[in-house]
Amino acid sequence: MNCAAVIPCFNEEKTIAGLVSSVLEQLPYVIVVDDGSTDGTAQNAKNAGAVVIRHGRNRGKGATLQTGLSHLLTLGFDWAVTLDGDGQHHPAHLPAFRRCAEETGASLVIGNRMHDARARDAAMPWLRWQVNRWMSKKLSQRAGCYLPDTQSGFRLLHLQTWASLPLSAQHFEVESEMLMAFLAAKHSVEFVPIQVIASGRKSRIHPFTDTIRWWRWWLKRKTAVMPDLQISRPPCETVAQEI
Repeated sequence: MNCAAVIPCFNEEKTIAGLVSSVLEQLPYVIVVDDGSTDGTAQNAKNAGAVVIRHGRNRGKGATLQTGLSHLLTLGFDWAVTLDGDGQHHPAHLPAFRRCAEETGASLVIGNRMHDARARDAAMPWLRWQVNRWMSKKLSQRAGCYLPDTQSGFRLLHLQTWASLPLSAQHFEVESEMLMAFLAAKHSVEFVPIQVIASGRKSRIHPFTDTIRWWRWWLKRKTAVMPDLQISRPPCETVAQEI
């Protein structure tokens, strides 16, 4: 695969260097989009070998992904991997994503954390776990197919396909918007099981504020015309490497 990585970051100076180094062992190019950090995130990422793009102010995860993915398109990459900068996503899972895309023809492959009960205890507080389950259930009902983890930021996506979709979310609702847009356009989506690594810091997701943003996104798009969406085969069952 002609593939590179995009890592959106906000104040991740403790984890970003190690993450970049690990990704570069498997991919030739890593972009870190520093979303207005006030710590050493940008310098640490650059020292580890990443290309760093900085936002002058914090603009949100959706805007940050837009910046990074658009840059990869201009460089001629066909595929992109997205990982969170807090280190909860392990690059050791990347071969499973690639195998799934190659075997199924999927344009979007998403890491599924919800199969692993340890994720709830190790890296996902009880409230986040429940909100994630609830959002995934709502989106599954809307899509007409089972979507086990709609909020995971660990993804492999086809860049030209992504660029053809009408995406506008600026914050954490981007995960839901992207998934539903791929499905609405009849592009194949698959899931691979992953394990979550505890990040050791408080989540950037604000349960109240970001849930309200998600609700606004949901209500705005609830009346949009969605085709009969069905995943044509069971989600990819590739087993991710144990950490």
